Amino acid sequence: MMRWALFLGSLAVALLIGVWALQVPAPRDTRAPVSSFSAARAMQDVEVIGVRPHPVGSADHTRVRDHLFGQMSRLGLTPALQAGALSPEAVARLTAWGGDPAAVANQAVNLVGVLPGQDRTAPAVLLMAHYDSAWDSPGAADDGAGVAAVLEAVRAIRARGPAERDLVVLLTDAEELNLDGARIFFSEHPLRDRIGAVVNLEARGGGGRALMFETGRGNGETIRLFTRAASRADGGASSNALSIFVYESMPNGTDFTIPKNRGIGGVNFAFIGRPSQYHSPTATPNNLDQGAVQHIGSQALETTDALLRAPALPAAGPNVVYGDYLGRVFITHSTGLGWTLLALTAALGAFAAWGARHATRLPVADVGRGMLSGVWLLAMGVVVTHGVRVLAGPLSARADSAGVYYTLLRRLPWMETATVLAVLAVALAALAGRAALGSRLLAGVVLVAGAASLLAGGLDPVIFVAGAVALILSLWSQAAPRTVWGGWLGLIALVFLLGCAAQAAAPEAALIFIWPGLLAALAAAACAVTGARLEHPRSLAPAAIATVLGGAWIVTLAHPVFLGVGMDLPGVLALMGLLVLLFARPLTPTHAKATLAAGAAACLILAVGVSLTARFAEPTPPPAAGGPT
Repeated sequence: MMRWALFLGSLAVALLIGVWALQVPAPRDTRAPVSSFSAARAMQDVEVIGVRPHPVGSADHTRVRDHLFGQMSRLGLTPALQAGALSPEAVARLTAWGGDPAAVANQAVNLVGVLPGQDRTAPAVLLMAHYDSAWDSPGAADDGAGVAAVLEAVRAIRARGPAERDLVVLLTDAEELNLDGARIFFSEHPLRDRIGAVVNLEARGGGGRALMFETGRGNGETIRLFTRAASRADGGASSNALSIFVYESMPNGTDFTIPKNRGIGGVNFAFIGRPSQYHSPTATPNNLDQGAVQHIGSQALETTDALLRAPALPAAGPNVVYGDYLGRVFITHSTGLGWTLLALTAALGAFAAWGARHATRLPVADVGRGMLSGVWLLAMGVVVTHGVRVLAGPLSARADSAGVYYTLLRRLPWMETATVLAVLAVALAALAGRAALGSRLLAGVVLVAGAASLLAGGLDPVIFVAGAVALILSLWSQAAPRTVWGGWLGLIALVFLLGCAAQAAAPEAALIFIWPGLLAALAAAACAVTGARLEHPRSLAPAAIATVLGGAWIVTLAHPVFLGVGMDLPGVLALMGLLVLLFARPLTPTHAKATLAAGAAACLILAVGVSLTARFAEPTPPPAAGGPT
């Protein structure tokens, strides 16, 4: 009973802390100090911008531009308009939306203003957001919130007194069409060559914590400045090197893409919660999460202010590994230090293995079986989560229209719940032991999930290979560990090897394996000292502490990762499940295999039910004439 309490209690506390860390800060009202960011003040502009859709060429587009011109004038930015030709791609998209390119003379119109600094010759800082919206969306979040946050940040910066260098404020046009406003500025405007750093604000949804998800290349100095500035932001900051690595691997782009490709450094912010509001008629000021506005605006203010007052802007140099812990503390180190951390992990793991073998006569082969158990969890998790996910609808890469894509975004919360349940089912099955569920039953689950993936999503080589591995290990009865230490050390060894591979191939992203692996190895070494037989709850205290600390961090990673790539890659949560199990494995009740197996079956049934329910809760609308394509 005590072991159950330790197991469930540690996981529950980790989940609660992780969920707490994912909350947005309380929005500040209009009585906030003049030198701080106030979401309530920013919302006054959002309510004007986001009252109706304002795509390029519409009457409301002109209305919004005139309002912003007046606001920039009141802030002392002496704004000017910069017009430029729309690209053929932008014209094609505007036409598909039902707009008339001829009516707007095929032009995008930026608003550009300058807040002078003390040294007018120093490289300037650019604060940027786009003011156009998608065709039938009021755009209160994308990017009305970003534009309003820029204006509120400028007001606060002015209240703090003259800065070292100029602040250039750029409100771009036609971002939704083809990033044309940013292209026009950086190819034609006289100020383009004075820009030394960029702060961009975006949104893909209507709320949630704002993530700093992209930097310029060679980001070491930028990250050091950002992490110092972020400590002053309301609610702290959310960012890590993994998100930057993942985003660079994706085909997505924002206005920040243009200066980044010119070699200009800086940071890119966005919030991606409440995904149903992305390019949706529901993206109204009333539906916008004001806490998200406070979070993105506060981070943008503090980062921009730090850049403006820095003796010199960050220069390009070596990238660094970094990440926040619960949005409050940043850990930063060089990429090369990863090898040292891996060596320390190996040493701690070896000490734990020596202590376990000395106390329990742990067979070396059982550590190998523990590694295979981790491989099975990953492979099974990828196949099952993918099979459950496709029940909610097609992969977005295969969606035949933008309407289907936006429907999938509305279904995303259902998909995340179903995927978490599927991962939990696989994790409980791994803890119960494959013998408790039966090799034939597990093989059947693999085949059914694989068939669902094949029929709904087509042949995917990754799913095929993962399915083959899961099927073989499910049928191979000798692949399951027989001792607690074998299962735990095997998982640590597997994550260690994954960390080595990641460190060699992509050291900035290796933190996803290196940091949890080091924490788990430290907990294992401590358990080897406090009681290597793992019988008394006191001897399991290091593992419980690691589960709380490490599990909470994994929760804060898992949610934004799923929001970012979960529609097409639900298996990423299988990796997160493995990392949580990396800490909690020794806490598992040793005589509860039947209970764990029953829990696995119940979670899988619920996952299937939730995923199927998404189709009825968020039905796909019929194609709309003149709508997005």
